Amino acid sequence: MATEKEEIDDSLYSRQRYVLGDSAMKQMAHSNVFLSGLGGLGVEIAKNVVLAGVRSLTVHDTKTATFKDLGTQFFLREEDVKASKNRAEASVSRLSELNPYVTVKSSTQELTADTDLTFLSEFKCVIITEAPLSLQQKLDEYCRSQEPPIKFIMADVYGVHSYAFCDFGDEFTIMDPNGEEPKESFIATITKENPGVVTSLDNRMHGFQDGDSVSFKEVQGMTALNGTTRPIKVLSPYAYTIGDLSGDEFQPHETGGIATQVKMPKPATFKSLAVQLKSPSTRLVDFTKDPNASHLAMCALLQYIDEHKQLPAVRSSEDAQKLIAIATKLNQELENAIEPLNNEMITNLAYTSQGSFVPLTAAMGGIVAQEVLKALTGKFTPLNQWLFLDAVEILGGQDSIPAESFQPRGDRYDSLRICVGDEMVQKLANLRLFMVGCGAIGCEMMKNYALLGIASTDKGKITITDNDLIEKSNLNRQFLFRPHHIQKPKSETAAASTKEINPALHIEPHQNKVCPDTEQSHYNDAFFQRNDVIVNALDNVEARRYMDSRCVTNKKPLMESGTLGAKGHVQVIVPDLTETYSNQQDPPEESVPYCTLKSFPATIEHTIQWARDKFENMFNMKPNMFNKYWSTNGSPQQALERMQNGLQPENTFQTLKLLKNRPGTWDRCVATARIKFEKYFNHKAKQLLYSFPPDAKTSEGEPFWQSPKRPPTPVEFDSSNELHMLFVVSAARLYASFCNIRVTDEDRSSARLLAIINGTKVPKFVPSDKKIVTDESASGKENEDSSGGPSGEADDDEDDADITACIHTLQELIKAGRAEGSFLGLLPVEFEKDDDSNGHIDFITSASNLRASMYSIEHADRFKTKRIAGRIVPAIATTTAAVSGLATLELIRYVKGAELEEYRNCFLNLGLAIMMFSEPGPATTTVIKPGLTFTQWDMWHVQGNPDFKLADFVKYFQDKHDLTVSMVVNGTKMVYVPIMPGHMKRLPQKMCDLIKFSDGIKYVDLTVGFEPEDPDEDEDLSGPPIRYHFGL
Repeated sequence: MATEKEEIDDSLYSRQRYVLGDSAMKQMAHSNVFLSGLGGLGVEIAKNVVLAGVRSLTVHDTKTATFKDLGTQFFLREEDVKASKNRAEASVSRLSELNPYVTVKSSTQELTADTDLTFLSEFKCVIITEAPLSLQQKLDEYCRSQEPPIKFIMADVYGVHSYAFCDFGDEFTIMDPNGEEPKESFIATITKENPGVVTSLDNRMHGFQDGDSVSFKEVQGMTALNGTTRPIKVLSPYAYTIGDLSGDEFQPHETGGIATQVKMPKPATFKSLAVQLKSPSTRLVDFTKDPNASHLAMCALLQYIDEHKQLPAVRSSEDAQKLIAIATKLNQELENAIEPLNNEMITNLAYTSQGSFVPLTAAMGGIVAQEVLKALTGKFTPLNQWLFLDAVEILGGQDSIPAESFQPRGDRYDSLRICVGDEMVQKLANLRLFMVGCGAIGCEMMKNYALLGIASTDKGKITITDNDLIEKSNLNRQFLFRPHHIQKPKSETAAASTKEINPALHIEPHQNKVCPDTEQSHYNDAFFQRNDVIVNALDNVEARRYMDSRCVTNKKPLMESGTLGAKGHVQVIVPDLTETYSNQQDPPEESVPYCTLKSFPATIEHTIQWARDKFENMFNMKPNMFNKYWSTNGSPQQALERMQNGLQPENTFQTLKLLKNRPGTWDRCVATARIKFEKYFNHKAKQLLYSFPPDAKTSEGEPFWQSPKRPPTPVEFDSSNELHMLFVVSAARLYASFCNIRVTDEDRSSARLLAIINGTKVPKFVPSDKKIVTDESASGKENEDSSGGPSGEADDDEDDADITACIHTLQELIKAGRAEGSFLGLLPVEFEKDDDSNGHIDFITSASNLRASMYSIEHADRFKTKRIAGRIVPAIATTTAAVSGLATLELIRYVKGAELEEYRNCFLNLGLAIMMFSEPGPATTTVIKPGLTFTQWDMWHVQGNPDFKLADFVKYFQDKHDLTVSMVVNGTKMVYVPIMPGHMKRLPQKMCDLIKFSDGIKYVDLTVGFEPEDPDEDEDLSGPPIRYHFGL
């Protein structure tokens, strides 16, 4: 990925960099990793580690590929099995394709308790799967004996049970426990006492926790605090103490100050495997399950393997009893014995241990790979020290299934069949599934479906849709794609790559968005009804809500999941059983006041948003407005004639100003950019100080310029300043782009640029009496003109002018020949954050940091600016793999026919090694009146006919439910509201005349309200959606 002299490849790693940070990325790039056991779990771990970007990965395996392996090991092919290839050797080339910066090697040497382990000394982390306990213990002892210790991880999936164990030595340093951006809080007051109490400004929550360390800056009065770092104790969400401030060195606090969280290294101690076997430190993930019982069962199985040199036979009651006997004996050796033994769990483990449940290999593969990255970098909090995951609910009801249904048949589905039986294997093969999105989660889902054999018969089909093309930045976590796939459709490529894993799958790829525009043409109700399960693999809330509404309307189950860096969620949505996605809503993002962005920024986030809005306004919105003006109003002569007739088309002043001032040459582009520099970073500051001098007071008599308001300092242009020149050059390039002006390398040379800049006549500052908005409750829309940007950021001098001035300006432009041909067309610039050659991020970074300089705000580097301006969602393959595995588990539960208490929603944070499973909330019941209820899954159907009238529709509800209709709405159209004039006259009209519909439409969904039983109630009663069938 990177050597000492090389930079991180941002085009590949950009999303992951925002999760791990550059320091961790560079540490990984110099780390060698050893992984033994390349079965289903091993290859999942290997895939995620290679995608992350370590220096090298050595994959070790002594086993020959079998047909059974094809059900869990996605980098093996049938030809590898037929050629009796070693699993590591067969997989190494496909692993290498995942990341050109990672060296992947294979090893096939025997690894036993007698092996000389000194070859492991070159590795920073060792991961062991599919190994006997005696070897695991020897490896752990060896890793602990090294200086520094080699980080040791072991993990396995046995049937529907899995575990992971980490030992990073006696002295491990956690450099960043949570990976979050350091929190920052503005200070209102600081008391001079012991202990000193700090309160947050404007009753905003500080976000700190007990034990955090915070640094101080910009404190006035108590200046001795500035530059110091102190541990805190939280008193409330708005206050905390910082130690003794009663000394003479601390003067009374006057005003201002910013407290910033400081990430401090934390020590962590791990115990050896030998100690942890008898006294385990376990992580609770499901309140209905005891992790210590899982530990005992897994230790018993490992002991069984050591004693018998094999796993228990499939569905063998005799072997299950042997395992229970071992567990009983081991239980006596534990520091905290389990009472009573969970014999059912131990029996299930024995029955299924020869299998390997794909959802668990995927989930554990992501979890363990994240622990590898922690071991290499110290980034995030490691697992302490055991984690157990199982899917025992999937085994419910198997007692009635014949034992032979679980026996291996020598095919790729044996690992699955051993766990769930052949009947479930066939159900999955016949499944019809629709998945929306083929990005990171989508790729992982498709891999899981291939291994499970979903839609592998003629009855089954997987339909996938994604309208995006593959980009290089996708390759870091969307593992079905390779460099030669760049700019190819995601859906088609994912389908083809999935069929390489399992050629039997039936996949139909689409390149459409799923939205109201495609609701009738592609994804109508009939389409949804043809599918058994719907899966979301989306990256935005709006699309998720839409899919949720479509699934509710059609009563289809929805598997919902998502990630944000190391965090992820899974939600299972089942018709008539659970709540829906729309039942849960995140709190709205806190908006920044218009005046803050416009004139009084306090943080770098404010200046970045200002710069992003400037980009949109100057280079996209104005050119679009310009083009729309001429397409709407015709030629300049026609527009002139309209104005002479007393009309002034919308945006006339702004359009004519842009036509008059648009650059026609590169020289003018540079000159315009130089003048903009003066306006934004010099004149703006002078105007603010003219309007609000340093000693200005508020109406309450308080100083105007006090925290968080910062008095600006005009920036004087300096051609030797790299940041100043970056703004001028990037702005000039963007002007040239939308004016379609060719720019050569010679044009961009330093000598040429300096000559143009030195020859530019820069206007002098002239103060204005224009009012500056200071009211934080005022919105941008109240203060912008029609060319204003997203935050209301319009140019200060762009007020509407009178019609006479506009006529004169256009006449002059026509006379000068500047209102014809190419002058009337501009090329709006679409913001593209991932193309470093286009200058977009250069402009935003330079503009933001210049504005930050003006307000004495600490600069942000290009990396941080790109994340904020581009609204980049941090992403890493480990979280995606874990989430996809857990979502696939819920899908299988649904196909099985699980009850509500068997399903599990999940929230996880791999950075903190936290996973919490919970039963989904039940469908919400709404009471219309006593004896009449509905849930969000319900829909009432009204069967009409060609002569069915509105009066019949109203009477239907009166007769069936004793409800009086108070409102009928179709989309946004009011069909019937009795209190509105003329609506009572609609009652005799036919429904098919009142509701406009297209040919072929058989029904329409209506919103109907009902009068409350209590006449004193103001609110109408709401009911479920009403589907009216035309009956034509």
